[in-house]
Amino acid sequence: MSIVLSRDSQVRVMEDTVTNAEKHLGQFCSMLAAYARKTAQVRDKADRLVKQLIDFANTEHPEMRATLRSFAEDLAKVQDYRQAEVERLETKVISPLKLYGAHIKQTRAEIKKLKQVQKNEIKQLAKLGKLRQKSPSDRLTISQAETSVQRASADASHTTHQLGEMIEAFQKRKLMDLQKIFSDFVTIEMVLHAKAVEVYSSAFQTLENYDPERDLEDFRAKMHGLYGHCDARPLTDTVSSPAVPWSLTGQSAQTALRGERREDEETMEASAKEDLRGRGRALHQ
Repeated sequence: MSIVLSRDSQVRVMEDTVTNAEKHLGQFCSMLAAYARKTAQVRDKADRLVKQLIDFANTEHPEMRATLRSFAEDLAKVQDYRQAEVERLETKVISPLKLYGAHIKQTRAEIKKLKQVQKNEIKQLAKLGKLRQKSPSDRLTISQAETSVQRASADASHTTHQLGEMIEAFQKRKLMDLQKIFSDFVTIEMVLHAKAVEVYSSAFQTLENYDPERDLEDFRAKMHGLYGHCDARPLTDTVSSPAVPWSLTGQSAQTALRGERREDEETMEASAKEDLRGRGRALHQ
């Protein structure tokens, strides 16, 4: 009976392991999916802001017009990086967590089978106990019952051992997956922020370099009817300043630009991981 109780304790540990994984991995999956959706919403709102900046720039004087268009282009670049972030979160973080749903379901089914085997063992033990009490002289029946108990115990022992190995493999995989999933999450975020700082630094410098006096001179000239060669008119296709995605060929151009920047980010992500690993090894030496 002590062996039966020991197996029962093992099953409880197995069930707790699976239940804990189901609860927390499911919550991680839901939260990170919501995180990715919010990031996509920020991207969409920023895309609309970029379009509004371009529309406004086309009504302004030359210096402000060029400054706003440059700022809009930088802001659009950040949204390309944010789009890549959303896609990578789905591929490298959310999808691996989703896989645990089916894996946990299968593991629970195996635990259920083991519990049925254990119930049969307990049933055979109880049957043997009753026979010994009611018919202690019926050696044949008792011997048959003892054989049934031995078979049930052997089956329970074998099944428990197999399931124990399965749960240990499950736990090992879970720990390694979580390490990789959250390492990928950190790397994805780090790449986005590094690229964003780079682009926003350029945008800040552009805004800092803006000289309102030149536009004021143009404005004063127009106020007095002295129109020069600088008109506050919308830019045409002949303007040499670089265009942002919306001023090129619409969605196809935007997608192409984001594809190019995604390749750059993948290289940067790999470099970031190597850098982090190098720092980690240095700290442990």
